[in-house]
Amino acid sequence: MSKSKKRFVALARVSSREQEREGFSLDVQVDALRLYAERNDGEIIRFFRIAETASKHDERTTFKELLAYAKANSHRLDGLLFYKVDRAARNLFDYVELERLESESGIQFISVSQPTENTPAGRMQRRVLASMASFYTEQQSLDVREGLARRVQCGLFAAKPPYGYRNIRINGRSIVEIHPERAAVVRRAFELYTHDNHTLDTLGEALLAEDALYCSSHPKFTRSKLHTLLTDRSYIGEIRHKGQWLPGTHEPIVDRATWDRVQKLLGQGLYRSHQMTYASELIECGHCGCPITGESKTKKTKSGDREYVYYRCTKYHKGDHPRTRLTEGELDAQMLALFDKLRVEDAEFRDTFREQLRKATNWDERSTAAKAKQLQDELVQLRDHQNRLLNLRLFEEIEADTYATKAQELRDRESELKIQIDSADRNRHEIIDTAIKAFELSQNLRAKWFAADWAAKRRILEIVCLNWKLDGVSLVPVWRKPFDLLAEGLLTKDSRDDRI
Repeated sequence: MSKSKKRFVALARVSSREQEREGFSLDVQVDALRLYAERNDGEIIRFFRIAETASKHDERTTFKELLAYAKANSHRLDGLLFYKVDRAARNLFDYVELERLESESGIQFISVSQPTENTPAGRMQRRVLASMASFYTEQQSLDVREGLARRVQCGLFAAKPPYGYRNIRINGRSIVEIHPERAAVVRRAFELYTHDNHTLDTLGEALLAEDALYCSSHPKFTRSKLHTLLTDRSYIGEIRHKGQWLPGTHEPIVDRATWDRVQKLLGQGLYRSHQMTYASELIECGHCGCPITGESKTKKTKSGDREYVYYRCTKYHKGDHPRTRLTEGELDAQMLALFDKLRVEDAEFRDTFREQLRKATNWDERSTAAKAKQLQDELVQLRDHQNRLLNLRLFEEIEADTYATKAQELRDRESELKIQIDSADRNRHEIIDTAIKAFELSQNLRAKWFAADWAAKRRILEIVCLNWKLDGVSLVPVWRKPFDLLAEGLLTKDSRDDRI
């Protein structure tokens, strides 16, 4: 009668590329474990593997499965096989579990490349090896954290750079550079969202239509990927580390003004699935003061489906509120009639009005210049705060996390002030020119209105009116100066310059 074979359970583990280069790959371990079983007249009835790509959670799950299987089958197992002691346990807690399994269930712990006897001296030797493995793991983790911290201090990404960048190696060091094709996609995404009135839903379709692809296997950007992309400060030259955004050394892909504009649009939660000229709180209801909103209805006709746009108060269905609802065409007709009231037929008088308009805008120009000076003074004070904050950090009077948070706030405020100063300077020089162009525009609105897109129409309405009210079925504007005088017919050839 032949003697039955021994039964073993084996575990092979490789957790890093360095260990694989040193000869600890899964294949090497599997071959060694099987060879040991064959030489000792045995067989491996269950093999557990932990690959280098496994997460900590997956590693822990596999290790628990090993313990559970060994305990459940302890009556028919002769040993647990491992390539080395440090392949069996990553820390002392795991090793204690294996040693308890050996003492309570009688399943021998066997390290095929570091054999030890099942004696007090042999177990002591294994414990020393397990302690060394635990020390190595903890020290390696500490070294990695310190290395990442040094990269961050040098302004480099601690991990894989975001979409639009790529890692290259120069003299053995990982450096980040812009990925030409993907960076172009990032810029286009910001441009479309900033200027073309897209939502996150329509932005993905627009990029796909322009062949601006996420990657070959997943061409279309998902909504979540677009939100992550549009809110990633990496694209303005910063890096994220431990929840903080710090200055980086990589080249920005998006200018700060564009990035700030996108954040405001995202923060306001603007919904633009329909580009409705008279919606988005442009007009208020004359009955209750609530905003007028738009709705799109699709009706089936003999020639196919046709879309109709209606406008009504947001409280349209409440109580005894008037059930007033106007089509876009009806509002367009009223708007054109109002524009006709702005038109001045006398060419000579139009020239006189332009001159009066220049004089009327002098006060606005002076006011804008004063605002620019105030913003410039605030910027000087903010930069002084930045210098003092840096000194506090250099003398270690504040913690690194506090410094990073406050520094980010100051950088954001500095960027905001620069944009406001630039806008004020530009406006100061363009106020008169804009006013003149607005007047010229008022004389040609009927011709331009139907050819204009949604954004252009809204801009026209902002130029000529302060606000609008829907009184019953009639649009009632509050004109900006000097268009109020044009609309009311108060300007004549005999008007004095101070009438505007």
